[in-house]
Amino acid sequence: MITIALSKGRIFDETVPLLKAAGIVTRENPETSRKLILETNRRNVRVIIVRATDVPTYVQFGGADIGVAGKDVLDEHGGDGLYTPLDLKIAKCRMMVAVRKDFDYASAVRQGARLKIATKYVQTAREHFANKGVHVDLIKLYGSMELAPLVGLADAIVDLVSTGGTLKANGLVAVEEIVQISSRLVVNQAALKLKRAQLQPLIDTFTRAVG
Repeated sequence: MITIALSKGRIFDETVPLLKAAGIVTRENPETSRKLILETNRRNVRVIIVRATDVPTYVQFGGADIGVAGKDVLDEHGGDGLYTPLDLKIAKCRMMVAVRKDFDYASAVRQGARLKIATKYVQTAREHFANKGVHVDLIKLYGSMELAPLVGLADAIVDLVSTGGTLKANGLVAVEEIVQISSRLVVNQAALKLKRAQLQPLIDTFTRAVG
């Protein structure tokens, strides 16, 4: 049995064509089904639905053989026990620093100010500002990131930006790009050895589909 870990939403939707290229179709849609284990048209393949941030953990510890996770999630998780053979080039966005429109970020950085940064991507933010030589206090949040600068909780946020619509609606502006984000194929290293005959063709098909 091959178990594939996916998260609901954009990653699942954009992975569906890749699965189809490998001849795999889920029997139910996770957006309408309450099931967390989805059967497929292939008896030896199943899909499990987990939170995006949990995909690397399920794959690392053998709850899944293979999965799809964003680079943002992988950077926070670390790569222990994971083989990441392929950038699937899906679910693309950017990790950005954003501030209130009236906050002079460039001046604050230039003057060596200690900044308060709200983010759920603590590891990524820490490395980014350390590389710039900027002193920061990191505040971990799990959602509604745009609110933090508006109520004085933080000077800036580090978050994923796709269209920028949410920033604009809340009077924020992106001032610095940290990294381009896309989703990657992640494979359990032990599973790759034990189930190579089943997993390698799947990886090869994904590679050809991505081009």
